[in-house]
Amino acid sequence: MGRSRKTHVAGVVAAVVAVLSVTATSCSEDRPAASGGAPDRAAPTSPSPTPSPSPTRSYALSKPPATIPSIRDHQAARGPGWSRTANSAVVVAKGNEELADEGRLIAQELRLGFRGTNAARPGDVELALAGSGPAESYTLTTSGGRVRITGPDQAGVFYGTRTLKQAVRSGGAMPEGVVRDRPDRPQRGLNVDIARKHFTPGWIEDRLREMADLKLNQLGLHFSDDQAFRIESDSHPEIVSQPHMTKDEVRRILALAARLHITVVGEIDSPGHLGAVLRAYPQLRLRNVQGVPRQGAIDISKPESAKIIDDLLREYTDLFGGAWFHVGADEYQALTVSDPAASYPQLATAARQKYGAGAGVQDLAEGWLNDRAAVVRAQKKQPKAWNDGFFAGGVVTADKSIEVEYWTGREIGARPPVEYLAEGRKLVNLNDEYLYYVLGQPNQFTYPTGRRIYEEWTPLVLRGTEPVPQRYSSQILGGRFAVWCDLANAQTQDQVASGIRRPLQATAQKLWDPRQPSRNWQTFESLAQKLG
Repeated sequence: MGRSRKTHVAGVVAAVVAVLSVTATSCSEDRPAASGGAPDRAAPTSPSPTPSPSPTRSYALSKPPATIPSIRDHQAARGPGWSRTANSAVVVAKGNEELADEGRLIAQELRLGFRGTNAARPGDVELALAGSGPAESYTLTTSGGRVRITGPDQAGVFYGTRTLKQAVRSGGAMPEGVVRDRPDRPQRGLNVDIARKHFTPGWIEDRLREMADLKLNQLGLHFSDDQAFRIESDSHPEIVSQPHMTKDEVRRILALAARLHITVVGEIDSPGHLGAVLRAYPQLRLRNVQGVPRQGAIDISKPESAKIIDDLLREYTDLFGGAWFHVGADEYQALTVSDPAASYPQLATAARQKYGAGAGVQDLAEGWLNDRAAVVRAQKKQPKAWNDGFFAGGVVTADKSIEVEYWTGREIGARPPVEYLAEGRKLVNLNDEYLYYVLGQPNQFTYPTGRRIYEEWTPLVLRGTEPVPQRYSSQILGGRFAVWCDLANAQTQDQVASGIRRPLQATAQKLWDPRQPSRNWQTFESLAQKLG
């Protein structure tokens, strides 16, 4: 046993010595000669190793930016996208100085510098008027660390900046690639009843800012009703209620709206809903054959009635500017009784005198609508009126150029929307089934939900839940979500703002793109919460 161990150890030692000898020889051959000396023999040469190439970062194809409303088309690309850096700024292309307001706003919102009319540098956002696409369309190109937003008009470029703002807010950056976007309908908005409930100018301005981010372009203000007349008047100060907005406050609202590419449409409703005016002019109240007045209705057989309303129409079309003015025409109480001629003989007599022996009270009301629309048109405004002011089968027909604001099929005189469309009329959708937020929920109204609008409603759904045939689509100009303050104290103005936020976002989505949304409701609501 001891002998075997000794033999094994001796073998290991011999092997180690041999290895050390070989290693020493190898090291002696590879080591360069001492300075001034020569190597014992020539060292073997070997090719220098090829340097490894620098790694190139690879990017996945970009995804569309997350926005409300969602964009219609995104051309994906590989790249880092755009996010602000310390040197990023907004610039306006040479010759496009009129885009300075849009440039300053997005620069402020993204905390960027604004360099005015200058060449774009790396990291910049450039705005330019370019292209010949449809109104309000835009192209947003993200490449090389820059963003370029172009459109055929200022509104389109502005909407491109809204997409950029929301993309940064929802994802931290603007994805690489090209966005091409446009609205489906030209009129997209919100309607607010500021007559029954006073809303502060600041509240209205906040709604304008929310609307702008949603690419909505029309705010309707219903400022005269039975309860109050809410804007200062020079022609008839005796009708103005407290509290109310001054004209200077209205002008500030209009100026902000213009900067945000929103048109504010004023409404003086007549011949019904005039209670506030009639408190100052009780002699003009509509009274039946027993002498009982009807709430809010003016006697349209009296010339003085037309004079006062036309004074107001001229005054406020001048104040509001813009392309439209709303003349109401809904719910005239003379037409809600079983026999208007028997209940209101003075109206029947006036109708025959003006329109002939076969005319009735309905014709007098239709003629009133045409006359008020003519006043608005003379002020270079497009008249709008509620659908239940348009009647069929009478001697007088409503002018075809008046835009029909379709809200209901429940009221007297209201007809299915296809009847209006078949007459060649143009409609705006304010379907009370989906788009009416009525404070206090009276008369079987319930607060609308964003989900129902998002999943069920489109601009073709004008009445109830069924769409009109697609062939009428071009006659439907758009739609507005509407706030009505029937029970004014049911909610505070802050509660109203909160309650309409999600429905308004859903309405904006379906007016911009009525197709089935790619996001389900849960994903949409999550995005909405992120965007604020």
